[in-house]
Amino acid sequence: MNDVLRTDPAWYRWLGLSAVVVALDQLTKWYVTAALAHGERVDVLPIFSWVRWHNDGAAFSMLAGSGGWQRWFFVGLALAFTVFILYELRKLPVGDRLMGLVYGLILGGALGNGIDRLLHGYVVDFIRFHYDRWGFPAFNVADIALFIGASLWVLLLFLEFRRERRQKATSG
Repeated sequence: MNDVLRTDPAWYRWLGLSAVVVALDQLTKWYVTAALAHGERVDVLPIFSWVRWHNDGAAFSMLAGSGGWQRWFFVGLALAFTVFILYELRKLPVGDRLMGLVYGLILGGALGNGIDRLLHGYVVDFIRFHYDRWGFPAFNVADIALFIGASLWVLLLFLEFRRERRQKATSG
């Protein structure tokens, strides 16, 4: 079983993916903060805008404006996810590239937004889709990585569930 577990340094490729996500996230946030004033919006298409918004809450501004305690809660959450994902990456089977991708994206996204919270107390969001009076909450590169990683994880869990159900049905 030891030869099945990731004991070689190949898992570093997923750390590399995380590093790319963090670098892209921080670079784009740096550019936005240099180019736009807080609250500024630049319409690019009728349904798409660049914005500079600061979110001191979580997804969809949940817990925004809660007095500041949420900053440290979310920093702690990012650290907990980092430790969990590093642990999972170390024991990930060598050939499990999809879970490596999942972990790499989630780790990069958690670290990207965690850095913002630690340094600024908020996350810089700058991508916004809207139509008429409807608008999707603004997001950033870290959010995209988290969304893709979490969506792939749910898909893989669903496929595993279906595979196990089929095995039980055929074996008994």
